[in-house]
Amino acid sequence: MAQLKAAASKPATPSLGAGGIGGLPGIGGLDQASAANAPDASSKVSFSDALKGALQNVSDTQNTADNMGKRFAAGDDSVSLSDTMVAMQKANIGFQAAIQVRNKLVSAYTTIMNMQV
Repeated sequence: MAQLKAAASKPATPSLGAGGIGGLPGIGGLDQASAANAPDASSKVSFSDALKGALQNVSDTQNTADNMGKRFAAGDDSVSLSDTMVAMQKANIGFQAAIQVRNKLVSAYTTIMNMQV
């Protein structure tokens, strides 16, 4: 619980490695305060880049969890069961969040396509 509270109190960074869908502070890891204070167009993150980075983050988390599971099953003493289970749950939560974002995007697209012009 202390780790979750500490992670929630950290400010979101513009890089997608710490933020993104897997980290859940926002799609691109940008909070509204940092987006509002960005006067340059060069510091803005495009939606496609943010989405691509977030999906890459989810994929990396899943690959890490899978690798830890394989190492634990093979009897590697450097990997504990608790670390493996936590990594697998993080990967699962990130994947479920990505699915929810996809569902919202499909719903928005369907709504837009059904609008009369």
